[in-house]
Amino acid sequence: MRVPIYVVNMRGQPLMPTTQHNGKKLLKEGKAHVVQRCPFTIQFNYATGETRQPIALGVDLGYMNIGFSAKTDKLEVISGTLTLRKDVSKKLAEKRMYRRTRRGRLGYRPPRFDNRTRPEGWLAPSIQHKQESHIRLVETLEKLLPIPFKKVEVGNFDAHKMQNPEITGVEYQQGELQGYEVKEYLLDKWGRTCAYCGKTGVPVEVEHIVPKSRGGTDRVSNLTIACKKCNLKKGDKTAEEFGYLHIQKKAKKSLKATACLNSIRWKLVEQLDAEYTYGYVTKYHRNKLGLEKSHVNDAFVIAGGTNQERCRPYEVIQVRRNNRSLQTNRKGFKPSIRRQKYQLLPYDLVKYNNSTYRVKGVHCYGKRVLLDNPKGKNHSVTIKKVELVKYGKGLLFSLC
Repeated sequence: MRVPIYVVNMRGQPLMPTTQHNGKKLLKEGKAHVVQRCPFTIQFNYATGETRQPIALGVDLGYMNIGFSAKTDKLEVISGTLTLRKDVSKKLAEKRMYRRTRRGRLGYRPPRFDNRTRPEGWLAPSIQHKQESHIRLVETLEKLLPIPFKKVEVGNFDAHKMQNPEITGVEYQQGELQGYEVKEYLLDKWGRTCAYCGKTGVPVEVEHIVPKSRGGTDRVSNLTIACKKCNLKKGDKTAEEFGYLHIQKKAKKSLKATACLNSIRWKLVEQLDAEYTYGYVTKYHRNKLGLEKSHVNDAFVIAGGTNQERCRPYEVIQVRRNNRSLQTNRKGFKPSIRRQKYQLLPYDLVKYNNSTYRVKGVHCYGKRVLLDNPKGKNHSVTIKKVELVKYGKGLLFSLC
């Protein structure tokens, strides 16, 4: 499939992309130089005309994956899927633990929780991260292409209807816990017996079918009752891993994604200054074009794509910018936060033996680096033998 070469002028402003043939010719004649490898971008060494065609960008909003596609009247010029980070909540919890431990070592300090307020429009940090990731993706694409028109897909998700499509009237208003306390509701629902061993007449505990550490929630559909012995034996396993698939099936799908997208969809429309459409419209046009369901195809349809020539899509991953960690393996030293960064970090691009590799990790206190080798075993080499090509931070593009 076609892979465009992206072009910027002498001032770094995006121009229309060109073909690989023209890009190689410009580089060979010394009229341009390489700015970045992926997406491959070149910059003119002389002043040029700045004629631009109208480009429309479509963005398929998502909780874990974001689809994007930009097209002209004749061609699709870029497309792909961004996979967001899954460890933000875990890192925030770790950060909170460090902060509370540090405050505990400082003796008495006056409480701060009494005078804290949340400004208007406040979002939880993990949801704020999702919102900023969408904006950062669009800003990155605007550095590659002149994009005057943007369009995103928003949806109105009814969490109650998603759990029970048949619910109406008073039941819709009151919910399933009307007149119940949570544990009493679970005792009635599960017949006052342990969900795993089936024992009755023994003390039972409220238990998560999918543990919170594995992405489970506190919703009542993810709770059951179990005796203490079964609860301890199950540990951090899901009900399916514990051998009770029929119980796992009763745990309804998490609504985290629904709540997140309901919170940020209109803010994104406003901040991106974009038009919007709805999921049922996208589905109608996608089926009309005979395209399969995917984030890339949805974004193509959102952008107004019809019969344009498609391009090879990118896979984009989001990489954290820092690697704050606890150093615990030094003999004779107390555990402490490593304050000095290593020279190389995971996902950095380096050159070794005239080949380029991604850094898998570092060891020996940063003196050796592990190179990711997709064709075989990973290489472990001294850091003195590798040459840094590009830091692996932010959004990393790779062709599918």
